[in-house]
Amino acid sequence: MGAYFASLNPVALWNAAPGGFAQGLIWGIMALGVYFTFRILNFADMTVDGSFALGGATAVMLILKGYNPQVVLLCSFCAGLLAGLTTGILHTVLGIPDILAGILTQISLYSINLNIMGKSNQAIPVGQVKVFFTSNIRYLAQTIALTLVVDVVIIALYYCFLGTELGCAVRATGINPNMSRAQGINTNKMKVIGLMIGNGLVALSGGVLSEYQGFADVKMGQGAIVIGLAAVIIGEVLSQAMFGKRLDFKLRLSFTVIGACVYYFVYVFVLWLKFPADDMKLLTAIVVAAFLAVPYLREQRVSSFSGLVKRNAKLEAEKLQPQTDVDDIFIGGGKSEKKGEEAK
Repeated sequence: MGAYFASLNPVALWNAAPGGFAQGLIWGIMALGVYFTFRILNFADMTVDGSFALGGATAVMLILKGYNPQVVLLCSFCAGLLAGLTTGILHTVLGIPDILAGILTQISLYSINLNIMGKSNQAIPVGQVKVFFTSNIRYLAQTIALTLVVDVVIIALYYCFLGTELGCAVRATGINPNMSRAQGINTNKMKVIGLMIGNGLVALSGGVLSEYQGFADVKMGQGAIVIGLAAVIIGEVLSQAMFGKRLDFKLRLSFTVIGACVYYFVYVFVLWLKFPADDMKLLTAIVVAAFLAVPYLREQRVSSFSGLVKRNAKLEAEKLQPQTDVDDIFIGGGKSEKKGEEAK
């Protein structure tokens, strides 16, 4: 055991932290897309795994054809819009359940991504193409700053959009579709719009990650939905713990990105502990399950009989404490008055 801890180098963890932070910010864009469909629209969208790889494949192939590396990210976003549109049509027009519609689109995107790239992976020529998002250690600070700006801009646009009439209609559709239809809202249209926006952000994240790591792979989106949900849930638990009733929507969005960063810091930390890389999916499932269980266990503890007894005992103690203090003052005052009279 001593030899194992002696083999761990804190400097290596410190050097790996900026890379984990950069990847957390990149995956934070994807987490915002997952938040839109999962929380705002209340839609269990499984398209994410396919649309993430679609964004990466689109970006890399356009870069190889000589297009501007920054402009291709807009193309990745548009490709994600089409993926979300496909899922929306399958669900709203053909009546396929939400989960199955997402799975069908995800499966079809696997073949589409293979056809886009021509093979299972494509790399960006190192040194021949200048990209702003890079894992090169010399430009890592620039990558972190730029990605942070992108996250802030997306959160601002996100917040402004949901404050518009269209955004309120999308939110109403996710909260209560029956009431929304009664108010004259076309809920099918709102679902399609929400799915397009969510998958557009996911594909944009895939394009940024492809530039960062220098390649796109047909399986790069495998498990992306789990990472996105992990970021959303971790962000919600942390924000509730830190702000409680003062938590507003801007903080929720911000903590979604923070949740992605926390997840990747955990990822880097576990790799630093020399855990097998093959077990990372298992670790992800454990982390998500733990953060999912925290709100439920907290609520159970508060609503349990033992919790009720403790709260009642605390309330009784708080009621009795001021009364005891007042009695002591009066008793003390009476004693002092008696002593004054005796002295006289």
